[in-house]
Amino acid sequence: MKKSSLHQFYSGKTVLVTGHTGFKGSWLCVWLRELGAHVIGYALEPETDPNNFSACGLESRMTHTVGDIRDLDRLLGVMKVHRPDVVFHLAAQALVRRSYADPKETFDTNVGGTVNILEAIRQTPSVRVFLNITSDKCYDNREWVWGYRESDPMGGHDPYSASKGCSELVFGAYAKSFFPGSSPGKRTVGLASVRAGNVIGGGDWAEDRLIPDCVRFLLQDRAIGIRSPQAIRPWQHVLEPLSGYLWLGALLWDHPADYSGPWNFGPADSDHLSVEKVVSAFIECWGSGAWEDLSTEHNSLHEAATLRLCCDKARTFLRWRSVLPIEECLRMTADWYRTYYSRSRPDMYTVCRDQIRRYSRLAAAKDLGWSR
Repeated sequence: MKKSSLHQFYSGKTVLVTGHTGFKGSWLCVWLRELGAHVIGYALEPETDPNNFSACGLESRMTHTVGDIRDLDRLLGVMKVHRPDVVFHLAAQALVRRSYADPKETFDTNVGGTVNILEAIRQTPSVRVFLNITSDKCYDNREWVWGYRESDPMGGHDPYSASKGCSELVFGAYAKSFFPGSSPGKRTVGLASVRAGNVIGGGDWAEDRLIPDCVRFLLQDRAIGIRSPQAIRPWQHVLEPLSGYLWLGALLWDHPADYSGPWNFGPADSDHLSVEKVVSAFIECWGSGAWEDLSTEHNSLHEAATLRLCCDKARTFLRWRSVLPIEECLRMTADWYRTYYSRSRPDMYTVCRDQIRRYSRLAAAKDLGWSR
């Protein structure tokens, strides 16, 4: 197999991933391993059982370090020992409804954790690239019908969204204060903050997330309860934003001044769909099932009705765009869960690897920059 631009860059590099035991972080670690990187993980133990980290056997396939992102001394110690070249920061409290139940944990983790990782990078000379993974919910949501651009103001109604907006402000302050490009006497580090839409894919069992909820109900032959059937989100497979993060990391290495800053990674406009349409399409991919409207029973907590992302910046300057139509995203996701729950249950690392390889081939066919 021809080695891609990503393989040429990441092979042999030491990469630290915070939040590696989570859904998105575990997929990133699989991909980094396949690219030849030496992967160091820093996170709490997986929050759910089952989880993708354990299903893929990643504990024995990478350097797995248990640590709280709120513990700066522990984090500094790990970075001092391993001296990473590249850091991806995904450790977070990532659930909107949980943020209502425990707002302090959410702010401590998402805001304080961002301070800690940036402080650790400031004290770790080996780091040349840092990507801060936040969320599309960092924007001050005005329920616009058009997508938010990277220059739009930060904000947030609920504690989770507000914490992500705050994380962006922390990132900007550290970038300007301590890593100002090629200023005399200052160390040059490429830093980007990346915001993705709603990610789906196999291996997610988080509470109060749409696809995991669908799978749980379908396995029990029960109708899927939907809180907000008309809510619109930018849906994409987890591999879509990860490809953007990986490519951006490679570009930041050699051209930090050109690529530092905020970036959106989202699907085509046609895949900004309502919850109802996504659930109906997933049921079709699964082969059976039904859903029911629970909106009148779950109206006490605010959740945005419409959220769209504008990704013109990534399309123009990174030559990045989404590869998979929503139907294919859902099909790959349903296939992953069916395989996991089959009697033979193979090594799910192999399943993830094979989906990454297939996705990369589809990207190469579209001649995207990172897939060459």
